[in-house]
Amino acid sequence: MEVSQSAFILVGGLGVLLLIVGAVVSILGRRSVVEERLGRYSESGGLIVDRAVEDEFQEERSNPIREFLSRLGEGTDRYATISQNLARADIKLRPGEYMAARVLLAALGGVLGTVFEGLLMGVLLAAVGSFLPPLYVRRARGARLKEFDNQLGDMLNLMVNGLRAGYSTLMAMEAVSKELAPPIADEFRRVVQEIQLGIPLEEALEHLLRRIDSEDLDMVITAINVQREVGGNLAEIFDGISHTIRERVRIRGEIQALTAMGRATAWVISIMPLALVGALFLINRPYVMQFFNPETRGCGIPMLIVTGIMVSTGIAIVQKIVNIDI
Repeated sequence: MEVSQSAFILVGGLGVLLLIVGAVVSILGRRSVVEERLGRYSESGGLIVDRAVEDEFQEERSNPIREFLSRLGEGTDRYATISQNLARADIKLRPGEYMAARVLLAALGGVLGTVFEGLLMGVLLAAVGSFLPPLYVRRARGARLKEFDNQLGDMLNLMVNGLRAGYSTLMAMEAVSKELAPPIADEFRRVVQEIQLGIPLEEALEHLLRRIDSEDLDMVITAINVQREVGGNLAEIFDGISHTIRERVRIRGEIQALTAMGRATAWVISIMPLALVGALFLINRPYVMQFFNPETRGCGIPMLIVTGIMVSTGIAIVQKIVNIDI
């Protein structure tokens, strides 16, 4: 009798919880179809959704949990920053989903560490799990930016040829979106789509610069805006900028090759203490735990903190030395 009563209470509570979640999702999801479609091309950092993935997008919209997560924190500065970073990294996640992934990874690491090694390891793995998604986003954003910069020279050559053949600026951008490979094709396709929706060219290019934080792209956009205001031969301007960008890419590659050994040495020296501690923890765990024993942790924990600060400072100094502005 008590078991059935408890089951009834559990089912009833779950039903009430689902009812509340459904009501919240319904209230937050009241947006018109026009607003929803225009939101795909807004400057908030959302990704392009074309006809080929329309069905997939509708399937995502029909998921109430995904929709609820996407509404969490909407309108805040933190939400906008996360959305912009995800768009720059070309990661097809919404900010709410991204934050949920961080929480789940931290919880998973904490539970596994606590179960197998104790509370200290659980806290450590929870911190590692929480910092893995931002690290992945940062690396993906850097790789995409580098690939975009390497394609700028080809993009400018294609636009120069199109302008000299009689194309307008919009037609030349459309040719770039069709002829070149991602990521530059995807970004210029979105610029063309925004202009076709009625957004001015200057504003669409400003949105592009928000998604791609590139100094070379900033120079190209500045040239387009100046030419539209004062006139001039845009093909010749692009020709000169293309030469400058190609030289910068070449010099940047030479610098990367010359400083590769220094950067690798910095990472090896930085990872070596962590690897040594991990090996000692597996081989002779009581020796490593001397840092955390009640009798010795007054000296052991400050030593670990100072070591971490020194290693981090060394990495920062070496990266500052090898990071040469062009």
